[in-house]
Amino acid sequence: MIRSSRDPDWTRDEIILACDLAMANGWKRLEYNDPRVIELSDLLQLMPIHPEETRTELFRNPNGVARKTVDITSRHPDYRGKPTNGNMLDVEVLNAFLTRPAEMAKVAQHIRDGLATGEFQALPPEAEEEDDYSAPEGRLLIRRHRSRERDKGLRKKKIDSVLRQGCPLTCEACGFDFEATYGPRGAGYIECHHIVPLHEAGEGRTKLSDLALICANCHRMIHRRAPWPTPGELRHLIQEARGQDKARIPLSRRLN
Repeated sequence: MIRSSRDPDWTRDEIILACDLAMANGWKRLEYNDPRVIELSDLLQLMPIHPEETRTELFRNPNGVARKTVDITSRHPDYRGKPTNGNMLDVEVLNAFLTRPAEMAKVAQHIRDGLATGEFQALPPEAEEEDDYSAPEGRLLIRRHRSRERDKGLRKKKIDSVLRQGCPLTCEACGFDFEATYGPRGAGYIECHHIVPLHEAGEGRTKLSDLALICANCHRMIHRRAPWPTPGELRHLIQEARGQDKARIPLSRRLN
């Protein structure tokens, strides 16, 4: 196997773990021989993000991990020296930790847990459509989120529970009914959305109450940009947009 001559850029998931370590160290730089740096180096090498052929022999070694913590801490507002040559993603993740420390610490712990248990390694490969999904929690938690949404058994149980209550299979955001629109071809069809925020969704079993039934369009709109709205919040946005569209129609046309 021919290896790359240069290691791949750090991803958001990796920077989250490095930033979490920097926060735990009081936003002070860490040295390459710190046991916590060595542990993180080992963990980063387990991440199923970068293919083997893109990694050099020095991929995410303790020196590189320590250097990344320097890049992060040198961008902290209280740092008085000259910032190192990090990148804007370092700053984005740092700001997320500064404004939402408890939430981002949970994200880091979920990533650590998934790597330690091998859960992320067992996930199916990324789908091309996931490139359009935006979340500050990184790609691995999105992959787990999507894997749970695609669980056919859970989706069937959710649909069955709704039907048993005598409710129609309509989108919880916009009200779209596949069967009403497409006839028998659309009967029984709707997508599932896992509504638990990524920073709260640990390794526990997914409950039916964690799932919402929504149409494909609304599902895409929820995942399009972070922060992800709930189906109820998206429904409110739709109602607002429809109200604005109605207001733009001349009164004479609305009365006809």
